[in-house]
Amino acid sequence: MPTAPVGPLRAGVTVTDAPGYVEYTPGTAPLVLIAPHGGTQSPATLTDRSCSGCTTVNDLNTQDLARAIAAAFAARTGHAPHLVVNRLHRRKFDGNRERAEAVGSNRMLDTTWLWFHAALDSARARVTAQQGRGLVIDLHGHAHEVPRLELGYLIDDAELRLTNSALEAAGALTRSSVARLATDSRVATDRGAAILRGSNSLGALLVAAGYASVPSPADPTPLAGQAYFTGGYNTQRHGSLSGGTLDAIQIEAHLNGVRDSEASRTRFAAALAEALQVYLARHYGWTPAP
Repeated sequence: MPTAPVGPLRAGVTVTDAPGYVEYTPGTAPLVLIAPHGGTQSPATLTDRSCSGCTTVNDLNTQDLARAIAAAFAARTGHAPHLVVNRLHRRKFDGNRERAEAVGSNRMLDTTWLWFHAALDSARARVTAQQGRGLVIDLHGHAHEVPRLELGYLIDDAELRLTNSALEAAGALTRSSVARLATDSRVATDRGAAILRGSNSLGALLVAAGYASVPSPADPTPLAGQAYFTGGYNTQRHGSLSGGTLDAIQIEAHLNGVRDSEASRTRFAAALAEALQVYLARHYGWTPAP
């Protein structure tokens, strides 16, 4: 079976891997959306993942949320994001892990894992060719005690509790999924730690839209003992940690008011679409062409 999307690929036309487990819809915006944990397919022909420490609980409604965000962004800007969706339930396949853990003992899914990341590589290559720079959003759901959006940049909570100057001096930004943007945001005052929790950070834009977020100017760091997701395999592989042209941010969304109903998803999708448009304009200089 093919281990990568077979072209020609056209914006707005969805392609899938051979079994239909993963889909990729190319876009025209410098934005890639990933929904790795919201799939619902659970074929009996596939054994459940079995690996030490495997997480098999789905992120409720994140697939629907990703589609709503893609639609809201396209309606707002006239340009659709690239969208990569894992349709399989997490007990069968994990779209945010290295291959061995992603498939468990089910080696039949090796080609699915390869196709999933090849689709993301294709999306990133198309963004680079068309716009030069861009952003990956890896969308998840959490059930932590504090109901807020957790924005993951591969910087842990202990480092986030440092002052901005200490955070920068420790080299945390160079080990982050926005390593490149932290040095080349088109506005110099937005660089360094400001890209995480400054007045023009994604967290700041989401708080202004009514969605509590960490890190942000209003909530710069999780307190000691508070649960916080820093980012995972997708932000490591598909962000600018290793010098890529796209940066990556993991969004861990709480349930109530964001993912719990169609109305919540629609409102949040519209708010995030607006925030992402502002973010892409401010930091990357992207203005939607007619």
